[in-house]
Formats: sequence, structure tokens, C-alpha cells
Amino acid sequence: MAKSKPGKLHGTRNDLGANARETSVSVLNAVLADSIDLTNAARMAHWTVRGAQFAALHELFGTFYDDLAAVTDDIAERVVQLGGTPEGTTQAVGERSRLPAYPAGLRAGMDHVTALADRYAMLAKAVRAGIDATDEAGDADTADLLTGYSRTLDKALWMLEAHLEGA
Repeated sequence: MAKSKPGKLHGTRNDLGANARETSVSVLNAVLADSIDLTNAARMAHWTVRGAQFAALHELFGTFYDDLAAVTDDIAERVVQLGGTPEGTTQAVGERSRLPAYPAGLRAGMDHVTALADRYAMLAKAVRAGIDATDEAGDADTADLLTGYSRTLDKALWMLEAHLEGA
């Protein structure tokens, strides 16, 4: 699982110091790759889920990828605000995502729930580490963005784990 490499920052009038901006861009690009990967995993689950809970899970997974897409846009835009370049191409995501590859052959609803829960937990942990890193670097706004994202991830994880209880 490759980590994002810090790139050259573009000029900006943003008054954060270069270290804070470089740290935040690096953290954000790593989270961006993971988030796009998780978005695609949620889409795959949405498209391929089967079983007794099809309707509920199909709708839930659709909600997940809509929520992820919105925050992914915020993350990429924050990278640009800090003078960086978002690394969100398919190739960059494939190279940089820290999440394990989503199993393409899953069909059963609870198998998708388990696979997504594992990945949501991993990303939530990485986002919390990013909160600490960006806060320590002096970028309270990026830490705040990631804090909101952490709550979104935790809520989705809770919903997934609720489906797994007793399974």
C-alpha cells in the first residue's frame, strides 16, 4: 500500500506555512486515493448485491457512495486550495490506495457488508491519523474537514456493523 508522495506546491496567497501545506496535501492525497477506492467498492457492492436483504442493502450502498463522492470532492478541492494537485486519476488511486482490493466476485449481501465494514474501519483509522498530522502541522481547517469525514465514516461503519450483529 503506497503512500502519496509530496509534490511541488503551486503558488497561492493562502497564509499557511509551506510545511503545513505540504503535510496537508500529502495527507489529503492519501485520503483521496483511499476514498475514491472505497467509493468504487461501495458502487461495486451496490451493483452486485444479491440475497434476502437486496433492496435495503442496494439502497444503503447507494447512499454510501453518494456520501463518499461528496466528501471526496471536498478533499480534492482542499488540496487545490493549499496549492497542491489532487491525485485522483484511476492510475494514481490504483497505485496509492492503502485499502485492500475489493473482491470482485462477491454477491451475498452480508459478504459485501463485511468487506465494506473492514474498509470503512481502515479508512476511518487513517483519517484520524490525518487529523492529528494536519492539526500538528498547524492546518486547523484541514483537520476540521477530516474530523467531519471521520464522523461520516464512523456512522457508515455503525450501520454496516448493525447488519452484522447476530450474523
